[in-house]
Amino acid sequence: MTRLSILDLAPVPDGSNAGAALRNSLDLARHAEAWGFHRFWMAEHHNMPGIASAATAVALAHVAAGTRTIRVGAGGIMLPNHAPLIIAEQFGTLAALHPGRVDLGLGRAPGTDQRTAMAMRRDLMAAAERFPDDVVELLGLFKPAEPGQPIRAVPGAGLDVDVWILGSSLFGAQLAALLGLPYAFASHFAPGALDDAVALYRERFQPSERLAKPYVMVACNVITAETEARAAELFTSQQQAFVNLRSGRPGLFPRPKADYLSTLAPSALRLLEHTLSCSFIGTPEQAKQKLDAFIARTGADEVIVSGPVHDHNARLRSFELLSDVAALPRAA
Repeated sequence: MTRLSILDLAPVPDGSNAGAALRNSLDLARHAEAWGFHRFWMAEHHNMPGIASAATAVALAHVAAGTRTIRVGAGGIMLPNHAPLIIAEQFGTLAALHPGRVDLGLGRAPGTDQRTAMAMRRDLMAAAERFPDDVVELLGLFKPAEPGQPIRAVPGAGLDVDVWILGSSLFGAQLAALLGLPYAFASHFAPGALDDAVALYRERFQPSERLAKPYVMVACNVITAETEARAAELFTSQQQAFVNLRSGRPGLFPRPKADYLSTLAPSALRLLEHTLSCSFIGTPEQAKQKLDAFIARTGADEVIVSGPVHDHNARLRSFELLSDVAALPRAA
């Protein structure tokens, strides 16, 4: 059975705040653990009022400490923003506290706009070009330390951290294949190269000490409710957030608007149709049918689901309905 996991951006709803958003993330993770989801990832974004997971390792520590068995990780850490040693220490600390449960997904984008990236004291172009070398350096820091090794990650060296390459283009697919790492594709907002990237990764995969054969995870948006109309209404919050972001107006996560699409210009409608095409919205049965077709199309080993909803209880209900229709194994 294809595994299902959750990608949570710790959305900060209009009318709420970051503290409440992070407490909601922990609550969702606890429910996800009980409902049978395999892993719970959070993502690094900066200078976005509607996303509370900028300090991703800190947010994950909060979630990991409040759960018992579900895997926790970054989907992802934007490595050009950081020195590899710092990330090795952060995720080594998580692995020391929660052994056998920690994932580290690595991305090449900054996770923000260029001005904010510059405020993080990194040269964007040079850092992106160094990404493959930085990944190799980071992998080396997780290996057991050698006698006399002058620089080591403490904690980190010799600890069990599953490292992934994230991507939305052929570049990440090639790097993941070359290094023999699992690969996650960001089709929930950038689906254009999905089929080509997954095929390229599988074709060029080279086994490594970390992974013997290709392992692909694909991302999608799923929102379910008791009726198709209610699910579509809940989805308008994500649609608004995406249009606002692409228009240079990021803000708190919007309240749903039932008539939102009718207010958009044709260019905005085309944007949503393309970028959010891997979105499966409706009753549980409708969402499951679309999700099954997505899995058949990609041959994915795992699907990670993003499902931001303004109302936290409605978000919980959406994931619960998905877990029921997917017949996920409930935690003991």
